[in-house]
Amino acid sequence: MHQVRLLPHNITFPADGQETVLQAALNAGVAFPNRCQVGACAMCLCRKRSGEIRYQLEPMLTENEQAEGWIFACQAMARSDLVLQLD
Repeated sequence: MHQVRLLPHNITFPADGQETVLQAALNAGVAFPNRCQVGACAMCLCRKRSGEIRYQLEPMLTENEQAEGWIFACQAMARSDLVLQLD
C-alpha cells in the first residue's frame, strides 16, 4: 500500500498499486477533478513531484510533458509513495 499526497491541499490517501490514482482518490472520498476516466478529457492531469508510477497503456503525453512530470491520474498506478500537484 502506498500513500499519495495531493498538493496544494495536502490531502493524503492510500493507493494499492492495482487501481488508478484517480480511483484510489475517489474511493477515499477525495474530490479529484475528472470527467471521462480514460485519459481523453485531461481533467485529471496533474504533476508528479515525487514517486514512481506505471501505466497499463501509455498516455497521450509528449516526451517533454512526461519529463516535466505530467501524468494522467485516471491511467497512472502508484509504484511507490507519490506527491502530486493539482494546478
